[in-house]
Amino acid sequence: MALTTTGTTARESAAATNGAEPAPAGISGGHLVAKALKAEGVDTIFTLCGGHIIDIYDGCVDEGIEIIDVRHEQVAAHAADGYARITGKPGCAVVTAGPGTTDAVTGVANALRAESPMLLIGGQGALTQHKMGSLQDLPHVDMMTPITKFAATVPHTARVADLVSMAFREAYAGAPGPSFLEIPRDVLDARVPPDQARIPAAGRYRASTKNAGDPADVEKLADLLVHAKKPAILLGSQVWTTRATEPAADLVRTLNIPAYMNGAGRGTLPPGDPHHFQLSRRYAFDNADVIVIVGTPFDFRMGYGKRLSKDATVVQIDLDYRTVGKNRDIDLGIVGDAGQVLAAVAQAASGRTDNGAVARKTWLEELQAVEEKAKRKRLPLQHSDASPIHPYRLVHEINEFLTEDSIYIGDGGDIVTFSGQVVQPKSPGHWMDPGPLGTLGVGIPFVLAAKHARPDKEVVALFGDGAFSLTGWDFETLVRFDLPFVGIVGNNSSMNQIRYGQAAKYGLPRERVGNTLGDVRYDEFARMLGGYGEEVRDPAGIGPALLRARESGKPSLINVWVDPDVYAPGTMNQTMYK
Repeated sequence: MALTTTGTTARESAAATNGAEPAPAGISGGHLVAKALKAEGVDTIFTLCGGHIIDIYDGCVDEGIEIIDVRHEQVAAHAADGYARITGKPGCAVVTAGPGTTDAVTGVANALRAESPMLLIGGQGALTQHKMGSLQDLPHVDMMTPITKFAATVPHTARVADLVSMAFREAYAGAPGPSFLEIPRDVLDARVPPDQARIPAAGRYRASTKNAGDPADVEKLADLLVHAKKPAILLGSQVWTTRATEPAADLVRTLNIPAYMNGAGRGTLPPGDPHHFQLSRRYAFDNADVIVIVGTPFDFRMGYGKRLSKDATVVQIDLDYRTVGKNRDIDLGIVGDAGQVLAAVAQAASGRTDNGAVARKTWLEELQAVEEKAKRKRLPLQHSDASPIHPYRLVHEINEFLTEDSIYIGDGGDIVTFSGQVVQPKSPGHWMDPGPLGTLGVGIPFVLAAKHARPDKEVVALFGDGAFSLTGWDFETLVRFDLPFVGIVGNNSSMNQIRYGQAAKYGLPRERVGNTLGDVRYDEFARMLGGYGEEVRDPAGIGPALLRARESGKPSLINVWVDPDVYAPGTMNQTMYK
């Protein structure tokens, strides 16, 4: 900082002018937090203000870290999760003690199941008031430990930056995930001489996580794929987490292997690529002789592994050794970075005289026939002129609307289940959903993170009306920060995924218990908060409304009334309703 003619800093002069005391010597805990965030490459924090944490704001201002303030701490945590997914850098949310931290719990839990690296910093009462009943005092670390990879209290100001760096190190160990730090108020506000505070240097305090797996296992997988007659590969979220798009695409194209994608892995191959398959997955998994599962666990989405043929040779590649072979026996497990492993497998297969690619042409044609049959069966619904609007027509129009630069975000139950069958991102990293925790309310926070981090991209978000209601007030945050996006509410005035289950289990007389919402005009809500809003009841009006929302240059909500008595196949097939 520059000195004035009297030898004082400009900041001290400003403080004197405003009647404030000059800052004491040393560096505060809040400023150490900001320096540690800067060293990790964090350029934005998502927050809701509180008295316990304001010194972090002061440090962020000095370090050039942007502060995005929201209306609910759950939004801050979800936005930090979304920021990590979009940028590949860790997200960071800063919340106050007590209810500020408990409000963020859902966002942290979602990041854990989604394997998203983020740091939540929570305030805490002063150490000098420990166990005395200070304002908003709660056992945050005890609460956060089960849903984080690392949770700790910072015991001294000199340790602040060191523990922030430690939290990031743990967030990236194995499969990534969230960390939590609570910083007592007196620790955060106190100052220490800079030479007493360890501030780890950027890029020098944690190891590379790009493990290429056991070379012998890589060779074995290459042999399996080269000799497979009917292989199939599932590219899961870790393909995007590890930025493995190029090696994944190279492997499937070189060896002529049909690829299916789920989670953030969607978009690894563009629609129209001859190796991009979507609707024939069950058929492929029933008939394949080798199945490779990359970066997705055998959880409920995979039928806990039971949806794979018992006769197939099953290979699993994952960052986390605990995931490999969980819920289902496998023939080969490789722990490592998806990009490194897939590149090594392609290299190992490259020297073969015959890699089997030509012979697999018949297998791809067989799967393509299954795909076409499924598409033809659904096409009349995607073009339906029915009113209320058929959900398939809505998601079809959204898919047609997307461009190469459109990041698609799904936030809802039944309506987003429809979209999963139809909407296809055109590029890698352009699909966002909550992940396996199935959290509703991620939509607006993910929009906030995505549009802030990538202002060059268009953001398109589909909400269920129930899902939007959970965090929708932060639409105002998008208006306040001038972050335009195209939002669509598939409105059936119901929590329809649950309604279907109740009807199936208890009968039609009890289908409407605890799941029916009001007929809310979300388009008017958007206009009230300074955005663009439009209502659509005629299916022919969906496309034009989407174009007008895009052209408005504002945060927008298109309120589309969809048929409440139509359910997605995925909803009807959920085992919890059987």
